[in-house]
Amino acid sequence: MHIPSELHKAPLFQYLELLAKQVVEGFISGIHKSPFHGFSAEFAEHKIYNTGESTRHIDWKLFAKTDKLYTKRYEEETNLRCHMILDNSASMYYPEVKKLDIDHLNKIGYSVLAIAALMNILKKQRDAVGLSVYSDNYNFYSPEKGSERHHQMLLSKLSEISLDPYPSKETRTYTFLHQIAEKIKRRSLIFLFTDMFQTAKDDDKLFDALRHLKYNKHEVVLFHLLDYETEAHFNFENSPRRFVDVETGEHIDVYPEELRASYEAELQEYIRKIKLKCGQYKIKYVGVDIQDRFQKVLNTFLIERQKFV
Repeated sequence: MHIPSELHKAPLFQYLELLAKQVVEGFISGIHKSPFHGFSAEFAEHKIYNTGESTRHIDWKLFAKTDKLYTKRYEEETNLRCHMILDNSASMYYPEVKKLDIDHLNKIGYSVLAIAALMNILKKQRDAVGLSVYSDNYNFYSPEKGSERHHQMLLSKLSEISLDPYPSKETRTYTFLHQIAEKIKRRSLIFLFTDMFQTAKDDDKLFDALRHLKYNKHEVVLFHLLDYETEAHFNFENSPRRFVDVETGEHIDVYPEELRASYEAELQEYIRKIKLKCGQYKIKYVGVDIQDRFQKVLNTFLIERQKFV
């Protein structure tokens, strides 16, 4: 993905919309290598022709270019409702980065740019998008809309979040997922961006809240964000270190090698439980390494959108 040199010199999310567009264009240019071979850069404005449909809306110019049949997609045909849920707690601001840019993203920065990229696709398809943000409070809610004014308002909010120097210390995931579930009345495609770390250690309540998101037959995708190198594999230089819980302030002084095996085992067991519960509740679980690019998130969106509509 090529990022203009001037964007490297500017605060990342001052140009969030442009960066999101670059992410999407980079994804589409490589889409022929993915399971979605056959989509073109114009996929957002067209849908594949199905045998038996009327031929009156076939795009014959596109057929001449691609030798494939597509029909033009009209606004009334693209009524997907999509709601983004963003965990904005302190643990999402890990790892610490001196300057947030496209090559140095923490979990919140990755989430914000991923959501903006999804919004870019949804906007092209004239679909409605909403946003909820939570930490120790239900910080922000906006229902699903498709207007340009609404799109710009959400981008502004996302930019503001990514640059917050004082993130909330606590996470009350299960409390606010219940509230969010109550607000989303009409059937929607829901994407939850979180690292699944929370202050309150009550897994049963957390999983119950995830199940509540399936209310009203919503389709739910959980993007579980981690910095795999350090958070999944505990790969730190084996010298005396102090590890501090950014949400509780608790700390431990230790040689990383002493904890690595037990840490990895505990984390893998926790992830296993999350996957198991997601499977039981028919929630799609997607593990995401924030050091990777955005293909996994965007591929997941295309798969779920095809199933949803």
